[in-house]
Amino acid sequence: MEVNVLDSNFKEIVLDSKQPVLVDFWATWCGPCRMVAPLVEQLANEYEGKAVVAKCNVDEAQQIPMQYGIRNIPTLLFFKNGEVVDKMVGAAPKNVIEEKLKSLL
Repeated sequence: MEVNVLDSNFKEIVLDSKQPVLVDFWATWCGPCRMVAPLVEQLANEYEGKAVVAKCNVDEAQQIPMQYGIRNIPTLLFFKNGEVVDKMVGAAPKNVIEEKLKSLL
């Protein structure tokens, strides 16, 4: 299941997580974001209990995207032990996203 993150809960959900975390930075008006959304949702279901899959709407949370230099969406950040270890900008096929997530397990 996907988790929605905001400025207020980002530290708790992402930085303090014992599991690897994938954060999808997106917005409702972004076409490529809508293409990636079902893939991210599938990964959230498939990796439940092994990894955290979170979505951050850049229109609702503005400090976190600014802190991580998110200038284009969709941007996927991969966290391990509270640190960014990988990044993808733009739409990508599920298998490419999944390989990056698997490498963190």
